[in-house]
Amino acid sequence: MPARLHIETDTALSTGAEIALPPGPARHVQVLRMQPGETITLFDGRGGEWSAEILAMGRQSVEVRIGAHDPVDRELPLDIVLLAGMPANDRFDWLVEKATELGVAAIEPLVCERSVLRLSGERAERRREHWQGVARAAAEQCGRTRVPLIAPVRTLAQALGEAKADTGAPLWLLSLGEARPLAERATALRTGGRVRVISGPEGGLSPAEEAAARAAGAVAVSLGARVLRSETAPLAVLAALGLQERLGA
Repeated sequence: MPARLHIETDTALSTGAEIALPPGPARHVQVLRMQPGETITLFDGRGGEWSAEILAMGRQSVEVRIGAHDPVDRELPLDIVLLAGMPANDRFDWLVEKATELGVAAIEPLVCERSVLRLSGERAERRREHWQGVARAAAEQCGRTRVPLIAPVRTLAQALGEAKADTGAPLWLLSLGEARPLAERATALRTGGRVRVISGPEGGLSPAEEAAARAAGAVAVSLGARVLRSETAPLAVLAALGLQERLGA
């Protein structure tokens, strides 16, 4: 199976065009020790993917010729945006990777009252760039044609302000309190639409944060009787909605 690489370009790829790969993808090809005449698969997030033949290899450059376009679409018919309280250590890396594989459209990392991981300033931006790289690699591996956007780190209050203004997207709150089952909430979703899902950090959201989310229009969703970890709960939502899409529910 040819290597799949995401590239960012100012103009759309086109059959027959000869281009130099950006530094990141070029380095990937060199690490794989690929040679002229071999083929790779490219995608730029504009839809589908392209075959490409390696024309030349330099010490720091790779030239390719763009081949046929395959309009394959492996995205979910619903944009799911995770507003996720950041778990500690490297568990957010794992969450970003697996959420990408399951079809998330975007992830908004949140600092909440009970968050162990607290980031701000340049340190927060460096972590965001790292997580964007994790999402890119996961999209390349799993066959997606779109890389989820990792938003800047912010507080729950800031995220709620934006979510409240986005009147076209339902806002879900994963809660252990009074809540309706996910399957019931999912019946109101529509193909081509968007849903935002709030999930807390270790220990969950505080009572004040839950109240603020509900006041901002969030509806409570239950994932069952068991208490899921902070990096598991949002993945359960993605898996459930993805399975519903595959079954044509």
